[in-house]
Amino acid sequence: MAEEQVYGLHAVMAALDYEPEQVHELWVERQRRDRRIETLLDTATRLGLTIHRADRTELDRLSGSTHHQGVVARLAARQQKHSEDDLPALLAAAEEPLLLLVLDGVQDPHNLGACLRSAAAAGVHAVIAPADRAASLNATVRKVACGGAEIVPFIPVTNLARTLRGLKEQGIWVIGTAGAAEVSLYEIDFTPSTAIVLGAEEKGLRRLTREVCDQLARIPMAEGGVESLNVSVATGIFLFEARRQRGING
Repeated sequence: MAEEQVYGLHAVMAALDYEPEQVHELWVERQRRDRRIETLLDTATRLGLTIHRADRTELDRLSGSTHHQGVVARLAARQQKHSEDDLPALLAAAEEPLLLLVLDGVQDPHNLGACLRSAAAAGVHAVIAPADRAASLNATVRKVACGGAEIVPFIPVTNLARTLRGLKEQGIWVIGTAGAAEVSLYEIDFTPSTAIVLGAEEKGLRRLTREVCDQLARIPMAEGGVESLNVSVATGIFLFEARRQRGING
């Protein structure tokens, strides 16, 4: 049976919480005895999982990373949970104005993971991205997302411009992000159903994506400072401005 590894405290705990039937066994650093590890071990024990105590070097080898935080889980290889065929049902199920995050070709797994983490924190209904030439869900993405990859539906689509046109036909406002835009994000009304579209690292939005947007908006930057922000940072700023406008105080 094909298997995969997931590592990092939040990513492993998310797997135990959201898809425990997929988890086969767990490796935990022998020297770790703190509260977070004990909580994770209690959950794994309750689920009847096999737990191995291992040295850090063994965990480095299993995970292929030194950033595993002392825990690695082995799971049945997961298929992509959502497809674009699921998008209409996900949109129809929302009981409040939709908030969608669209990532136009983000390729760095760390950036995708950070975007998913922000999306989960902001209550995004779905994250949409191209199926090709973009990062997909893997162990690094899940670790950085800290559970966000399990919480927010991630939907790869074959034709992003066509998908955005379909969202517009359903009355969803499509806002693209661009540093050269004339309008600040603080001038945008995010209270209706909205899809916020961010471009790839360095390149930004592709031409076809930009053309299908209803409006482009920028983040106001201090004069004499940096010219642009990391895509995951920009994602958080846009999403939480939308959340602020909607009066969601958590």
